Amino acid sequence: CKRHLSVCGKKKNKKICVAVGTVVKMASRTVCRVFQRRFASAVAAQRPSLAEVRSQRNAVFSREQARQRALYPRIEKIEVSMQGPGLDGALLVMNKGMSTPLSCARHLTEHHVTNSALALVDGEPWPLHQPLTHSCSLTLLTFKDNDPTLVNEAYWRSCAALLGQVLETAFKDDYTVELLSTREVPVLSGAFCCDVVLDPQLDSWTPSEESLRSLTRGAQQLIHQDLAWEPLEVAPSVALEAFSHKVEQKASQNPKGTVMLYRCGDHVLLSGGPLVARTGLCSQYEVTALHSLGQGSWGLHRRAQGLSLPLQLQAHHTVWRKLRQRAEKLVRTANVLQSNKNMFEKRTANVSVF
Repeated sequence: CKRHLSVCGKKKNKKICVAVGTVVKMASRTVCRVFQRRFASAVAAQRPSLAEVRSQRNAVFSREQARQRALYPRIEKIEVSMQGPGLDGALLVMNKGMSTPLSCARHLTEHHVTNSALALVDGEPWPLHQPLTHSCSLTLLTFKDNDPTLVNEAYWRSCAALLGQVLETAFKDDYTVELLSTREVPVLSGAFCCDVVLDPQLDSWTPSEESLRSLTRGAQQLIHQDLAWEPLEVAPSVALEAFSHKVEQKASQNPKGTVMLYRCGDHVLLSGGPLVARTGLCSQYEVTALHSLGQGSWGLHRRAQGLSLPLQLQAHHTVWRKLRQRAEKLVRTANVLQSNKNMFEKRTANVSVF
């Protein structure tokens, strides 16, 4: 009996220890969560507000834009040779450093003004709002050209930029949003992407269908405003005044060693390539998913994805539904594939096949 009581006592003590251990673990988790929230709030309090960041970036953009315009104090003329159907041989005399491809389109027809999305200057992609600095040949590109590859790429890039602009202002001022990059993915991938890190307080948040619809409404409001994407090519030192960790990578991608800034409304962004002329060129537009990519150097990385078609190309609702289903799936870029490969190799490093 004594032995039986001794065994029962040991079992009871063991259960008590397990229960105490469980309570301690739960308490430590709670303490960690509270600490993380307080730490995140303290960090957020030290950061400038979104309004301050936007104001500072706009000031940098406007100052550099004024400086570049001041490089042409006198009006000098350049000759622009128009290329394209029905335009071969047309010669326009424009103002150096002031006239843009859109200015040239206004000298043609309303069709060229409303349908042009991008330009080729001496065979190189050129934003419609970027001033011409020398005599050149000019081709206006539309979505219905025989080879719309460049326009499609610029459109996909522009849609991703629009998505980033929406994400930056979609949350309350209490939450920070860090835009990491707009991924350069082919149109055939099925969706455009924007990588983002949300406030640590939102790490456990999973967006609902209503949340995605709210983001879509935000994008459609910008489309309805028909805002121009103003381009500005700057030196990395200028871009560093507005951006820090993203400038070096963008400068290395440009053979000139410069960085391309764009302004849409009061939103200034970095871009690895040309964008289309204006938000009004987008028509059907929908935010389809917000995937978690795992922890990164900046926190929990997420990938926002969307689907869009330009104004000149419409799809029936049944076709759009199928395209949307495809756009909901995670678009895997090289970085994601490499991360998954590294994770697989780490998990299988000590596993024997035989």
